[in-house]
Amino acid sequence: MSIVIAKYSDGAHRAGVVALWRKTFDYGTPHNDPDYSLDMKLKADDGLLFVALQDGAVIGTTMAGFDGHRGWIYSVAVDPSARRRGVGAALVQHAEQALAAIGCPKINLQIVSSNEEVVGFYKALGFSVEPRISMGKRLPWRG
Repeated sequence: MSIVIAKYSDGAHRAGVVALWRKTFDYGTPHNDPDYSLDMKLKADDGLLFVALQDGAVIGTTMAGFDGHRGWIYSVAVDPSARRRGVGAALVQHAEQALAAIGCPKINLQIVSSNEEVVGFYKALGFSVEPRISMGKRLPWRG
């Protein structure tokens, strides 16, 4: 299986990413709608959205961000038919390298509590569970 990791291109990859995210993520909030999420990420214009391609088809994604203090990795998704073949690891490592190249000193990520089985995946990639409390606040929806 030959996999290529590439920067996201809206014209070439949007339909595949939207389909993958609808298949793999169970988000019930409007701000997590795949099309909206892509539009908002593209506004950042940071080049930190990557796709894994097999024969030109999107089989995985990862999104990264850097605020000047910490890097973040989001939206790591791999098509169920391509899991356990190193695609997710390659995506995360690609995002790590991209963040390191722009001077990022530390990467954070969050895992939805109902997805605890992925903890081992990230531990194998060098991440560790940190004693933090993740908090969030929803702002009025502007979609």
